[in-house]
Amino acid sequence: MSGGTRAPGPLAGMRIIELGGIGPVPFAAMVLADLGAEVIRVQRPADRKAPQNPVLDRGRRSLIVDLKNPRGAAVVQSLIDGADAVLEGFRPGVAERLGFDPAKLAERSPRLVFGRMTGYGQDGPMAMRAGHDINYIALSGALGAIGRPGSPPTPPLNLVGDFGGGGMLLAVGVLAAMLNARTTGRGQVVDAAMVEGSGLLMAMIYGRLAQGVWTVDRGRNVLDGGAPFYDAYECADGRHIAVGAIEPQFFANLVDVLGVAGSVDLAAQRDRETWPEMRETFTKAFKEATRDEWVERFAGVDACVSPVLTMDEVVAHPHNADRESFFTDSGGAIHPRPAPRFADTPTGLPGPAPVPGQDTHAILSELGHTSEEIEDLLAEGAVVR
Repeated sequence: MSGGTRAPGPLAGMRIIELGGIGPVPFAAMVLADLGAEVIRVQRPADRKAPQNPVLDRGRRSLIVDLKNPRGAAVVQSLIDGADAVLEGFRPGVAERLGFDPAKLAERSPRLVFGRMTGYGQDGPMAMRAGHDINYIALSGALGAIGRPGSPPTPPLNLVGDFGGGGMLLAVGVLAAMLNARTTGRGQVVDAAMVEGSGLLMAMIYGRLAQGVWTVDRGRNVLDGGAPFYDAYECADGRHIAVGAIEPQFFANLVDVLGVAGSVDLAAQRDRETWPEMRETFTKAFKEATRDEWVERFAGVDACVSPVLTMDEVVAHPHNADRESFFTDSGGAIHPRPAPRFADTPTGLPGPAPVPGQDTHAILSELGHTSEEIEDLLAEGAVVR
């Protein structure tokens, strides 16, 4: 599939202003745009030649504004006046210095939600420190829990801090604040910090630690690769199979299809003393056939066994293909489909990522600027197209 008609989605009629940034703020904006909100991205003149991410930047419009130019800032102020929410990912205080103080904006637009994304939060001793995903999840305990025993922690891409604990939580917070604004008539500031968001994603693990069924020793628990029945194994062709046979009935099916019933005691599944030998048995067994051969052998068997797909394989997988969980755009980029799905307000497929500034003229016209005023703003460098 390479394109589609854009359906309204559950957030149709909502306008979000995205003050251009990197990582988590664009992801939050993408999620909201996927759900049907009109998202207008405000980009810097320097972004004019910057490469755009065809997936992360999808589904919104773009104008380029020099925020340090008073007339450019006034254009953005006009956009914000008609918006439901603003998203920004500057360091604390930067938005205020640019003239976008949330308190003052609220005086002009009481229902406005102001979503702020940082690593460490708007205050605290580290609020002004630079950092990236790996730094934030290090402080939340998430990074220290991921990896093999005896090896350094393994960065889980930048999924836990930037996107799960950052952009996704920002989107949830902004949605909650917009819902509250509908009933109270008052917007508010949403302070989303990636340290806290990634910590929130660890809720179950912290709970299991409190229950005494989780150890802080990395790679020695059921869900962190410590258990041989919850891990990935190399096959004869160098590709991998993922095994998640936690429950006894699935574990029994796993052992049966692998043909190792004589070497594995089903009753001792949770006995950690048996795990090293069990892992060796599974490792040897999986090396006897290719990944796809194992997929065939496990077909129709509930053993919680799946092929580990590379990103360029996901579109063709039968289940993904049937549900159209991924699609390929006209430029060949693979996209995950907007999620979740809605029965009454389907979202359809998102529009392409905009060329920076491609909508500058149209947006200024919508704000009521005449052609002469737009040319004047362009000539002054307050806006760019």
